[in-house]
Amino acid sequence: MKAMILAAGKGTRVRPITYTIPKPMIPILEKPVMEFLLELLRQHGFTEVMVNVSHLANEIENYFRDGQRFGVEIAYSFEGCITNGELIGEAIGSAGGMRKIQDFQPFFDDTFIVLCGDALIDVDLTEAIRWHREKGSIATIIMKSVPQDEVSSYGVVVTDDTGKIQAFQEKPRVEDALSTDINTGIYIFEPEIFDYIPSGQEFDIGGDLFPLLVEKGAPFYGISMDFQWVDIGKVPDYWRAVRSVLQGDVKMFRFQASRWLRGFIRG
Repeated sequence: MKAMILAAGKGTRVRPITYTIPKPMIPILEKPVMEFLLELLRQHGFTEVMVNVSHLANEIENYFRDGQRFGVEIAYSFEGCITNGELIGEAIGSAGGMRKIQDFQPFFDDTFIVLCGDALIDVDLTEAIRWHREKGSIATIIMKSVPQDEVSSYGVVVTDDTGKIQAFQEKPRVEDALSTDINTGIYIFEPEIFDYIPSGQEFDIGGDLFPLLVEKGAPFYGISMDFQWVDIGKVPDYWRAVRSVLQGDVKMFRFQASRWLRGFIRG
């Protein structure tokens, strides 16, 4: 199966870290965030991975290369231009990046998944794909429920009783939130999604594509799942994530954290 990791952003909210390190390369226990995503994808049978790159693209490509040592095949789509032999990044939006790949050489020929390259997740992608296909969905957002008092920090997704998406609220006030389900940046698509994405222009998944799907009444669903999700949106989030991992609070890293600490103490 095929997947795409979104890795073209500049990571402005995580500066100054991202002046020299692209967000997908931010280390957790000396491993880049994106490496954990590749491990998750491989576990669920996603072995062909496309990565769109722009800001500090060489840092990502030089580390992951063709993906062989991670058990997957990786290809890259650079967004920008080359000026005087130097790569100049110019992101074209998450959906625009998908469209550029598909226009160049159709890569997405079956159900595929798209992940943001800046979050640590431990979600059952196999179950999510099964649910998506059962619904006959063209696009599915994997959501997570958060406490009511935290909704103002996230994009809220409003669904009906069947899971069909009705509306979005971007960081609403607690008293205005119509749901506690949030957008985690994990998406499942069918190739028909490209009927809704224009070519050759900047187009965002959350800001442009999803509102269009709601407007058109497309089969567009959200599934709320219980899983661990560590979003590295801002600098304090990063330090909080590292601290949580080292304290053993993040289930998917408990073994790796204890092994890293033993090695650190011995060293």
